[in-house]
Amino acid sequence: MAESTDGLQQLNSLPAADAEQEFLKCCGSRGWAQLMTDARSHATVTDLMATANQVWWSLGPQDWLEAFRSHPKIGEKEAAASTAVEAQQWSADEQSGIRDSAQRTLDELARLNHEYEQKFGYIFIVCASGKSSAEMLAILRERLGNNPEDELRIAAAEQAKITELRLKKLLAT
Repeated sequence: MAESTDGLQQLNSLPAADAEQEFLKCCGSRGWAQLMTDARSHATVTDLMATANQVWWSLGPQDWLEAFRSHPKIGEKEAAASTAVEAQQWSADEQSGIRDSAQRTLDELARLNHEYEQKFGYIFIVCASGKSSAEMLAILRERLGNNPEDELRIAAAEQAKITELRLKKLLAT
């Protein structure tokens, strides 16, 4: 998929099972991937992105939590759920701001990740692209103060941002 338009045409023409696997690389919710597959054919990349967002927000918390499980914790490499090699690489690239972090920052991220997971029941989700470890740590600290209902919607909004970035990567490969 050399260019977004070519990538979009190729995505539109894939057999349903293959398209669903491609969508799962972008978002780990099977419900989302199936609805995105069913919603094909997308006329433009803008249409695809709008559909992705509309489908995401039509889903419920169980679908959101399923998607969250496809991500490694910030600072880790392995997700709780099995993911495609491309999705693992994208995640590593998205978290590149953490690679050269001081050990105490990494330790604090690990500690607060654990605290977050204990409080909310799922891992801390943030669109990490372009963020340093210090920025992610500040966001994590701030979001620990949220109530569970608000935090779930914030995490879902972060997942929507991640999905959009990954859809663009998918179309470019």
